[in-house]
Amino acid sequence: MCGIAGILEDRGLAERSTLEPMIDSLRHRGPDGIGLFTDGPVGLAHARLSIIDLAGGQQPMCNEDGSLWITCNGEIFNHVELRQYLVSKGHLFSTRSDTEVILHLYEEEGEACVHRLNGQWAFALWDARKHQLMLSRDRVGILPLFYARVDGAFLWSSEIKGLFAHPGLDRSLDLVALDQIFTFWVPLPPRSIFRDVRQIPPGCSARIAAGDIHVYEYWKHDFSGATPSTVSEEELAEQLLYLLNDATRIRLRSDVPVACYLSGGIDSSLITALAKNSHSGTFSSFSVTFDRPDLDERIYQDAVSAFLGTDHQSIHASDEQLTTVFPDVIRHAEMPLLRTAPAPLYLLSQLVQQNEFRVVLTGEGSDEILGGYDIFKESKIRQFWAAQPDSSRRPLLLKRLYPYMPRIRPQSAASLQRFFKPVDRNNPFDSHAPRWELTSGLKLLFSDRVKDELSAIDATTAMRESMPEEYFAWGALHRAQYLEARFLLPGYILSSQGDRMAMAHGVEARHPLLDHRVVEFASRLPATMKLKVLNEKYLLKKIASRFLPAEVVRRPKQPFRAPDGTSFFAGSMKEYVLDALSPHAITELGLFDSQRVTTLVKKFLRKEASSVRDNMALVGVLSTQMLVRLLATPISAKPTSMNAVAVRTAFTPDARPKQVA
Repeated sequence: MCGIAGILEDRGLAERSTLEPMIDSLRHRGPDGIGLFTDGPVGLAHARLSIIDLAGGQQPMCNEDGSLWITCNGEIFNHVELRQYLVSKGHLFSTRSDTEVILHLYEEEGEACVHRLNGQWAFALWDARKHQLMLSRDRVGILPLFYARVDGAFLWSSEIKGLFAHPGLDRSLDLVALDQIFTFWVPLPPRSIFRDVRQIPPGCSARIAAGDIHVYEYWKHDFSGATPSTVSEEELAEQLLYLLNDATRIRLRSDVPVACYLSGGIDSSLITALAKNSHSGTFSSFSVTFDRPDLDERIYQDAVSAFLGTDHQSIHASDEQLTTVFPDVIRHAEMPLLRTAPAPLYLLSQLVQQNEFRVVLTGEGSDEILGGYDIFKESKIRQFWAAQPDSSRRPLLLKRLYPYMPRIRPQSAASLQRFFKPVDRNNPFDSHAPRWELTSGLKLLFSDRVKDELSAIDATTAMRESMPEEYFAWGALHRAQYLEARFLLPGYILSSQGDRMAMAHGVEARHPLLDHRVVEFASRLPATMKLKVLNEKYLLKKIASRFLPAEVVRRPKQPFRAPDGTSFFAGSMKEYVLDALSPHAITELGLFDSQRVTTLVKKFLRKEASSVRDNMALVGVLSTQMLVRLLATPISAKPTSMNAVAVRTAFTPDARPKQVA
């Protein structure tokens, strides 16, 4: 993967002097070279991470007559097959690059070319004949792509930093996006945390011409289909295994060595097993370990590595290391976080880079598409309980959930009922309502000014308006899966924990479980093949039992977590954190209530903060304060406009997108 940036002027010519600082800010994504192209109003820039066709894959890249130019971040894994198809159509290639395949496929099929691509991408393609720019982002949103309008120009970049390299772009925070993050953990696309920065949503492309932008969806998660009931469980398992084998095989295509992340869970372990089976010679795996036994998974990592025979390395992430790198984590994530989990993945990708690997396979996506999360089981238990709402025994099934949260098990049935609440059949988001309510409680920390600005805003209304019509006809499990796969997966898992942490060190992460063929197959599966009673990822476990130790397949689900907020008050970062959360710093930015934040900080200093909400509150406030320190200049006293906090007011854009999907 790489970093891309560009500019399309409404009037005048694109200047290299504008492009150079934009792409310079993305050099961590592409340490192997910078490429620039300008032609009249358009300028394309590329920071290259060499993976395929090391000698001939430089970008920006053009077709034979120079009428098409492209800069692409990502990989097209079926480029070999597509090249054969295009050669049969008479196309001539000058490189072995997968990016050139997109150019010729566009020549053949226009913007519909994305339907043939199997990969992860964010690209910008300039069609000089049509005087038109195409932007596109992969189906599930593995790779980011942001855009903005400023000073009569349309800008785009792999990261917001690339846009902020333009001196005219305002850096005001979007309070609506902040409210959404403090509800759903992510802003709802196309919003970003910055008011004048938008993102291309997953599965979408955009057409930019004559000053207008039209964003349209070319793919979406769809649970409307169904596997015929005549297909047996064994046949389904064989079909899934075939798809996973092929998805893994094509993701091993690389001109540089490929390794795996190995967490010790079933997903990464299975991908490691399949990759090793398709790979000749020694295969490497990498993992992260922790001080705390409840977070550490090394016993399973070592067991899988020994069983499969991988060359395994791990990095021990101490609390001190994790808090020390947290400012860098926020600088790369470019949004507030409610968890510290991206920090160890930042250190893990650094270990991979230090060992001279540039590509890793991961197990991301399995929980979302194959029913792995406890939130799915929670929803099922709550529905079972709703059939007999007066039962005192049925709510006790909730104690089976979240084994990594010991405070749940001692709770009485009454306490469990108060927290998880009965099913609300009139709420289309019932599966996630307890989580969103818990997270929304953090908004008590907002300042009075922010609360006033948001008084007429309801995050769940915006969520409802973003739903496809068919969502409301799906079953409960499929609705819950959609919310995870459409929002949290691309907005947090693949972004803050994924692309942004890996590419901070020039490492490309590939996700076989998110091959669109696997995703589409999983969406058609009966719910019982994903969540059979309370046995999560049922069909995947049937496959995994052929390749992995039994203790790994049978182990309870444990999400990836990292040390919580108490770590920030025990090491060298303590003074930094106390300064960032001081009454002066909180008041200066104006987002949070200084008295409430001070009360929260004192609770941590007294070692009395132990709840999930306390930890999310601490990390959320701290990361927001850090974000402004790192990417903006806090000078706020009053907001410049509705739903924006002025953190830099020296420049005001004179144009906005005329159409935003």
